[in-house]
Amino acid sequence: MYSVKEVLIQKNAGYLAGWNDEVYKRAGAKIVDKEVWESDIVLKVRPPLVESEINETEFFKSGSTLISFFHPSQNQDKIKLLQKRKMNLFAMDQIPRISRAQSFDALSSMANIAGYKAVIEAANVFGRFFTGQITAAGKVPPCKILVIGAGVAGLSAVGTARRMGAIVKAFDTRAAAKEQVESMGAEFLQVEIKEDGSTVGGYSKEMSPEFIKAEMALFLEQCKICDIVITTALIPGKPAPKLISKEMINAMRPGSVIVDMAAEAGGNVELTKPGKLFVTENGINIIGYTDFPSRLPVQSSTL
Repeated sequence: MYSVKEVLIQKNAGYLAGWNDEVYKRAGAKIVDKEVWESDIVLKVRPPLVESEINETEFFKSGSTLISFFHPSQNQDKIKLLQKRKMNLFAMDQIPRISRAQSFDALSSMANIAGYKAVIEAANVFGRFFTGQITAAGKVPPCKILVIGAGVAGLSAVGTARRMGAIVKAFDTRAAAKEQVESMGAEFLQVEIKEDGSTVGGYSKEMSPEFIKAEMALFLEQCKICDIVITTALIPGKPAPKLISKEMINAMRPGSVIVDMAAEAGGNVELTKPGKLFVTENGINIIGYTDFPSRLPVQSSTL
Protein backbone atom coordinates (compact mmCIF):
# COMPACT_ATOMS: atom_id res chain seq x y z
CA MET A 1 0.00 0.00 0.00
CA TYR A 2 1.50 3.32 -1.08
CA SER A 3 1.14 6.48 1.00
CA VAL A 4 1.17 10.06 -0.22
CA LYS A 5 4.07 11.95 1.35
CA GLU A 6 3.03 15.43 0.27
CA VAL A 7 0.37 17.15 -1.85
CA LEU A 8 1.54 20.26 -3.65
CA ILE A 9 -0.84 22.91 -5.04
CA GLN A 10 0.36 25.53 -7.46
CA LYS A 11 -0.05 29.04 -6.05
CA ASN A 12 -3.48 30.53 -6.93
CA ALA A 13 -4.42 27.38 -8.86
CA GLY A 14 -8.06 27.59 -7.71
CA TYR A 15 -8.40 31.36 -7.48
CA LEU A 16 -10.67 31.86 -10.51
CA ALA A 17 -12.84 28.92 -9.42
CA GLY A 18 -13.50 30.45 -6.01
CA TRP A 19 -10.92 28.43 -4.05
CA ASN A 20 -8.15 30.42 -2.39
CA ASP A 21 -4.85 29.02 -1.17
CA GLU A 22 -5.97 29.00 2.48
CA VAL A 23 -8.63 26.38 1.70
CA TYR A 24 -5.98 24.03 0.35
CA LYS A 25 -3.69 24.70 3.31
CA ARG A 26 -6.46 23.77 5.75
CA ALA A 27 -6.93 20.53 3.84
CA GLY A 28 -3.25 19.71 4.39
CA ALA A 29 -1.72 20.75 1.06
CA LYS A 30 1.45 22.78 0.59
CA ILE A 31 1.31 25.88 -1.62
CA VAL A 32 4.25 26.11 -4.03
CA ASP A 33 5.16 27.78 -7.33
CA LYS A 34 7.36 26.05 -9.92
CA GLU A 35 8.12 23.19 -7.54
CA VAL A 36 4.75 21.67 -8.44
CA TRP A 37 6.29 20.31 -11.66
CA GLU A 38 8.73 18.19 -9.64
CA SER A 39 5.90 15.96 -8.35
CA ASP A 40 5.74 12.23 -8.98
CA ILE A 41 2.10 12.59 -10.06
CA VAL A 42 0.82 15.78 -11.68
CA LEU A 43 -2.90 16.46 -12.06
CA LYS A 44 -3.57 19.07 -14.72
CA VAL A 45 -6.89 19.98 -16.33
CA ARG A 46 -5.58 20.85 -19.81
CA PRO A 47 -2.77 19.23 -21.83
CA PRO A 48 0.72 20.71 -21.37
CA LEU A 49 1.31 23.93 -23.26
CA VAL A 50 3.72 23.56 -26.16
CA GLU A 51 4.21 26.93 -27.82
CA SER A 52 7.05 28.98 -29.26
CA GLU A 53 7.88 30.62 -25.93
CA ILE A 54 7.06 27.77 -23.52
CA ASN A 55 7.17 23.98 -23.51
CA GLU A 56 5.63 22.61 -20.31
CA THR A 57 6.60 19.02 -21.13
CA GLU A 58 10.17 19.99 -20.23
CA PHE A 59 9.09 20.87 -16.68
CA PHE A 60 7.98 17.34 -15.73
CA LYS A 61 10.24 15.03 -13.78
CA SER A 62 11.47 12.08 -15.82
CA GLY A 63 9.39 8.96 -15.11
CA SER A 64 6.55 10.89 -13.49
CA THR A 65 2.82 10.50 -14.19
CA LEU A 66 0.43 13.01 -15.75
CA ILE A 67 -3.36 12.81 -15.29
CA SER A 68 -5.17 15.21 -17.60
CA PHE A 69 -7.90 15.81 -20.15
CA PHE A 70 -5.33 15.11 -22.85
CA HIS A 71 -7.25 14.12 -26.04
CA PRO A 72 -4.44 11.85 -27.33
CA SER A 73 -5.67 11.60 -30.93
CA GLN A 74 -5.41 15.39 -31.28
CA ASN A 75 -2.10 15.67 -29.39
CA GLN A 76 0.19 13.01 -30.83
CA ASP A 77 3.10 15.48 -30.92
CA LYS A 78 2.76 16.07 -27.17
CA ILE A 79 2.63 12.33 -26.49
CA LYS A 80 5.99 11.93 -28.25
CA LEU A 81 7.46 14.66 -26.04
CA LEU A 82 6.20 12.87 -22.91
CA GLN A 83 7.61 9.57 -24.19
CA LYS A 84 11.06 11.13 -24.37
CA ARG A 85 10.80 11.81 -20.64
CA LYS A 86 9.60 8.22 -20.04
CA MET A 87 6.36 9.47 -18.49
CA ASN A 88 3.06 7.73 -17.78
CA LEU A 89 -0.14 9.37 -19.05
CA PHE A 90 -3.72 8.86 -17.91
CA ALA A 91 -6.10 10.66 -20.29
CA MET A 92 -9.35 11.41 -18.43
CA ASP A 93 -11.19 11.82 -21.74
CA GLN A 94 -10.44 8.19 -22.64
CA ILE A 95 -12.26 6.67 -19.65
CA PRO A 96 -15.23 4.69 -21.07
CA ARG A 97 -18.65 6.08 -20.23
CA ILE A 98 -20.01 2.87 -18.73
CA SER A 99 -21.73 2.13 -15.42
CA ARG A 100 -18.70 0.79 -13.54
CA ALA A 101 -16.61 3.83 -14.56
CA GLN A 102 -19.22 6.44 -13.65
CA SER A 103 -17.33 7.69 -10.60
CA PHE A 104 -14.45 8.66 -12.94
CA ASP A 105 -16.66 10.15 -15.66
CA ALA A 106 -15.77 13.83 -15.62
CA LEU A 107 -16.61 14.11 -19.31
CA SER A 108 -20.35 14.04 -18.72
CA SER A 109 -20.37 16.75 -16.05
CA MET A 110 -18.15 18.99 -18.20
CA ALA A 111 -20.31 18.34 -21.28
CA ASN A 112 -23.39 19.33 -19.25
CA ILE A 113 -21.73 22.63 -18.33
CA ALA A 114 -20.49 23.20 -21.89
CA GLY A 115 -23.98 22.73 -23.38
CA TYR A 116 -25.45 25.25 -20.95
CA LYS A 117 -22.68 27.78 -21.53
CA ALA A 118 -22.91 27.40 -25.32
CA VAL A 119 -26.49 28.68 -25.23
CA ILE A 120 -25.53 31.57 -22.91
CA GLU A 121 -22.69 32.57 -25.25
CA ALA A 122 -25.05 32.40 -28.23
CA ALA A 123 -27.59 34.58 -26.41
CA ASN A 124 -24.85 37.10 -25.64
CA VAL A 125 -24.08 37.49 -29.35
CA PHE A 126 -27.62 37.12 -30.72
CA GLY A 127 -29.37 40.44 -31.19
CA ARG A 128 -32.89 39.49 -30.10
CA PHE A 129 -34.89 37.85 -27.31
CA PHE A 130 -35.09 34.07 -27.21
CA THR A 131 -38.71 34.05 -26.14
CA GLY A 132 -41.53 35.49 -28.25
CA GLN A 133 -43.36 38.54 -26.93
CA ILE A 134 -46.35 40.67 -27.79
CA THR A 135 -45.73 44.22 -26.56
CA ALA A 136 -47.02 47.73 -27.13
CA ALA A 137 -43.99 48.25 -29.36
CA GLY A 138 -44.91 45.29 -31.55
CA LYS A 139 -44.67 41.52 -31.80
CA VAL A 140 -41.33 39.79 -31.19
CA PRO A 141 -40.96 36.34 -32.80
CA PRO A 142 -39.32 33.58 -30.77
CA CYS A 143 -35.78 32.54 -31.58
CA LYS A 144 -35.41 29.28 -33.53
CA ILE A 145 -32.50 27.06 -32.51
CA LEU A 146 -31.11 23.89 -34.08
CA VAL A 147 -28.94 21.61 -31.94
CA ILE A 148 -26.95 18.99 -33.85
CA GLY A 149 -25.99 16.11 -31.60
CA ALA A 150 -28.16 15.09 -28.65
CA GLY A 151 -25.57 13.67 -26.30
CA VAL A 152 -24.97 15.14 -22.85
CA ALA A 153 -23.85 18.53 -24.20
CA GLY A 154 -26.60 18.67 -26.81
CA LEU A 155 -29.38 17.79 -24.37
CA SER A 156 -28.05 20.38 -21.93
CA ALA A 157 -28.19 22.97 -24.71
CA VAL A 158 -31.72 21.88 -25.66
CA GLY A 159 -32.94 22.19 -22.07
CA THR A 160 -31.31 25.58 -21.55
CA ALA A 161 -32.66 27.02 -24.80
CA ARG A 162 -36.16 25.73 -24.06
CA ARG A 163 -36.12 27.27 -20.57
CA MET A 164 -35.16 30.59 -22.17
CA GLY A 165 -38.23 30.42 -24.39
CA ALA A 166 -36.75 29.47 -27.77
CA ILE A 167 -38.26 27.10 -30.31
CA VAL A 168 -35.76 24.22 -30.37
CA LYS A 169 -35.12 21.46 -32.89
CA ALA A 170 -32.50 18.75 -32.48
CA PHE A 171 -30.90 16.13 -34.69
CA ASP A 172 -28.92 13.04 -33.81
CA THR A 173 -27.90 9.88 -35.65
CA ARG A 174 -28.77 7.78 -32.59
CA ALA A 175 -32.38 6.59 -32.54
CA ALA A 176 -32.47 6.55 -28.73
CA ALA A 177 -32.04 10.33 -28.67
CA LYS A 178 -35.52 10.95 -30.11
CA GLU A 179 -37.38 10.20 -26.88
CA GLN A 180 -34.92 12.24 -24.81
CA VAL A 181 -35.21 15.30 -27.06
CA GLU A 182 -39.00 15.19 -27.21
CA SER A 183 -39.25 14.75 -23.42
CA MET A 184 -37.57 18.17 -23.12
CA GLY A 185 -40.14 19.85 -25.35
CA ALA A 186 -38.03 20.06 -28.49
CA GLU A 187 -38.70 18.72 -31.98
CA PHE A 188 -36.57 15.79 -33.12
CA LEU A 189 -35.55 15.96 -36.78
CA GLN A 190 -35.02 12.82 -38.85
CA VAL A 191 -33.99 11.89 -42.38
CA GLU A 192 -35.80 9.32 -44.49
CA ILE A 193 -32.89 6.86 -44.49
CA LYS A 194 -33.19 4.48 -41.53
CA GLU A 195 -29.74 4.01 -40.01
CA ASP A 196 -28.75 4.00 -36.33
CA GLY A 197 -25.50 5.69 -35.36
CA SER A 198 -25.32 4.33 -31.80
CA THR A 199 -22.22 2.59 -30.44
CA VAL A 200 -21.64 0.51 -27.32
CA GLY A 201 -20.02 3.47 -25.53
CA GLY A 202 -22.90 5.80 -26.33
CA TYR A 203 -21.03 7.86 -28.89
CA SER A 204 -21.94 8.30 -32.55
CA LYS A 205 -20.27 6.32 -35.30
CA GLU A 206 -19.53 7.32 -38.88
CA MET A 207 -22.62 7.03 -41.07
CA SER A 208 -23.03 5.79 -44.65
CA PRO A 209 -22.51 8.23 -47.58
CA GLU A 210 -26.23 8.05 -48.34
CA PHE A 211 -27.15 9.05 -44.80
CA ILE A 212 -24.60 11.87 -44.75
CA LYS A 213 -25.97 13.26 -48.01
CA ALA A 214 -29.50 13.23 -46.58
CA GLU A 215 -28.49 14.94 -43.34
CA MET A 216 -26.55 17.61 -45.23
CA ALA A 217 -29.70 18.45 -47.20
CA LEU A 218 -31.64 18.63 -43.93
CA PHE A 219 -29.07 20.96 -42.33
CA LEU A 220 -29.14 23.29 -45.33
CA GLU A 221 -32.92 23.66 -45.11
CA GLN A 222 -32.76 24.26 -41.35
CA CYS A 223 -30.00 26.87 -41.69
CA LYS A 224 -32.33 28.90 -43.89
CA ILE A 225 -34.95 29.19 -41.12
CA CYS A 226 -33.00 28.91 -37.83
CA ASP A 227 -31.45 31.83 -35.97
CA ILE A 228 -28.92 29.81 -33.96
CA VAL A 229 -27.19 26.51 -34.77
CA ILE A 230 -25.27 24.62 -32.07
CA THR A 231 -23.10 21.67 -33.14
CA THR A 232 -21.76 19.05 -30.72
CA ALA A 233 -20.78 16.12 -32.95
CA LEU A 234 -17.63 14.18 -32.04
CA ILE A 235 -16.31 10.76 -33.04
CA PRO A 236 -13.79 9.34 -30.51
CA GLY A 237 -10.23 9.21 -31.80
CA LYS A 238 -11.00 11.09 -35.00
CA PRO A 239 -11.31 14.72 -36.13
CA ALA A 240 -14.78 16.20 -35.68
CA PRO A 241 -17.01 15.59 -38.72
CA LYS A 242 -17.71 18.63 -40.91
CA LEU A 243 -21.47 19.21 -40.78
CA ILE A 244 -21.99 22.89 -41.59
CA SER A 245 -20.59 24.01 -44.96
CA LYS A 246 -19.98 27.49 -46.38
CA GLU A 247 -23.18 27.10 -48.38
CA MET A 248 -25.18 26.49 -45.20
CA ILE A 249 -23.51 29.42 -43.42
CA ASN A 250 -24.29 31.75 -46.31
CA ALA A 251 -27.92 30.55 -46.26
CA MET A 252 -28.41 31.94 -42.73
CA ARG A 253 -29.75 35.42 -42.07
CA PRO A 254 -27.33 38.21 -41.05
CA GLY A 255 -27.01 38.32 -37.26
CA SER A 256 -27.48 34.56 -36.92
CA VAL A 257 -25.18 32.60 -34.62
CA ILE A 258 -23.36 29.27 -34.93
CA VAL A 259 -21.74 27.71 -31.85
CA ASP A 260 -19.21 25.02 -32.79
CA MET A 261 -18.69 23.00 -29.62
CA ALA A 262 -16.36 20.61 -31.46
CA ALA A 263 -13.86 23.38 -32.30
CA GLU A 264 -11.08 21.83 -30.21
CA ALA A 265 -11.25 18.64 -32.30
CA GLY A 266 -11.16 20.48 -35.63
CA GLY A 267 -14.74 21.74 -35.64
CA ASN A 268 -18.08 20.77 -37.19
CA VAL A 269 -18.26 24.07 -39.06
CA GLU A 270 -16.20 24.84 -42.15
CA LEU A 271 -15.28 28.42 -41.16
CA THR A 272 -14.69 27.91 -37.43
CA LYS A 273 -11.62 29.59 -35.94
CA PRO A 274 -10.80 27.55 -32.79
CA GLY A 275 -10.76 29.67 -29.65
CA LYS A 276 -12.33 32.69 -31.30
CA LEU A 277 -15.57 34.45 -32.21
CA PHE A 278 -15.51 34.97 -35.97
CA VAL A 279 -17.95 37.14 -37.92
CA THR A 280 -18.30 36.33 -41.64
CA GLU A 281 -18.71 38.88 -44.42
CA ASN A 282 -22.43 38.09 -44.38
CA GLY A 283 -22.69 38.92 -40.66
CA ILE A 284 -22.92 35.34 -39.36
CA ASN A 285 -21.35 34.95 -35.91
CA ILE A 286 -19.36 31.71 -35.51
CA ILE A 287 -18.34 30.92 -31.92
CA GLY A 288 -15.44 28.48 -31.79
CA TYR A 289 -14.49 28.66 -28.13
CA THR A 290 -12.57 25.61 -26.88
CA ASP A 291 -13.01 26.24 -23.16
CA PHE A 292 -16.74 26.31 -22.39
CA PRO A 293 -16.43 24.55 -18.98
CA SER A 294 -13.60 26.94 -18.04
CA ARG A 295 -15.98 29.85 -18.67
CA LEU A 296 -18.02 28.58 -15.70
CA PRO A 297 -15.05 27.79 -13.42
CA VAL A 298 -16.93 27.67 -10.11
CA GLN A 299 -19.49 25.18 -11.45
CA SER A 300 -16.85 23.11 -13.23
CA SER A 301 -14.74 22.89 -10.10
CA THR A 302 -17.75 21.87 -8.01
CA LEU A 303 -18.81 19.08 -10.39
